Amino acid sequence: MRKIAVLTSGGDAPGLNACIRAVVRAGHYYNLQVVGVKRGFKGLIEKEFIPLKPRDVSQIINRGGTFLLSAREDRFRQYEYRKKAVENLRKEGIDALFVIGGNGSFQGANLLVKEFDFPVIGIPKTIDNDTYGTEYTIGFDTAVNNAVDAIDKIRDTSVSHERVFVVEVMGRKSGFIALAAGIASGADVTLIPEYPFPMHAIIDSILQARKRGKRFSIVVVAEGVASGKEIAEILSQKLKPYDFGGVRYSVLGYIQRGGTPTVYDRIIASRFGVFAVEEYINGKKNIMIALENGKVVSKPLEISFGRVKKPDLSDFELNNILTL
Repeated sequence: MRKIAVLTSGGDAPGLNACIRAVVRAGHYYNLQVVGVKRGFKGLIEKEFIPLKPRDVSQIINRGGTFLLSAREDRFRQYEYRKKAVENLRKEGIDALFVIGGNGSFQGANLLVKEFDFPVIGIPKTIDNDTYGTEYTIGFDTAVNNAVDAIDKIRDTSVSHERVFVVEVMGRKSGFIALAAGIASGADVTLIPEYPFPMHAIIDSILQARKRGKRFSIVVVAEGVASGKEIAEILSQKLKPYDFGGVRYSVLGYIQRGGTPTVYDRIIASRFGVFAVEEYINGKKNIMIALENGKVVSKPLEISFGRVKKPDLSDFELNNILTL
């Protein structure tokens, strides 16, 4: 009987537990033994392996975070520790490693393929949705919903005090969360790193909205552009001559990564997990699972390396149209 291992690596994301559950149950459905690796690559080095059966993953589909835990592991950058990780996998009789992770995790896992010819299956997750090669990564929908829910609440204060509010959202160097949250929340200005927006245009947009009778404004900024505090301080100076109730900022931070995963994230995570096992059963290895044109497919693991995934320009233009 073949044996597979599954781990979660990098930052947590809603839907990870749903994906682990899918890998475990699909594995047992196809007569595979499944082992969970705790704390990601750190667990590979320290041999933190636990057997996982279908009942072990009951009642976790609705939970955020990852019950296998995750950790940053700098030692994995060193060859000697990667060698130790593979030795531990082989001693355990594991035939393939399923890595639920993002860009950095995939690159680390790919070293196991190149250096030791150890089979790896990658399943993309990150709230940033910035993994190249797939239209969607596990956790993105929940993060956007969390951001929109917070912005909707902030708007109540913005309206009540006739203020400009700057809301900083996560995304690293990517603007996917900011753009989606900006469209969904009806933000007046959305700032993302992929399509720079000059400060004078931001000021003009706020003032034009004021002329149309709108006495408050919401500015959504991706953390890859600047901090919410920096943008708020600039706007505060520029808008001083005008009759606004002040400029405030809010940093949503890690609240976006936590909480119950949305239905969409649970379904996509489940589809990714089952499909990953089926591709392995069919002889595929060293691949990543991806969503493309609404269908779950597999691609070479290396396709995600060294390429930048950008939001659709048409969505950015849509956002600008809707701010009128």
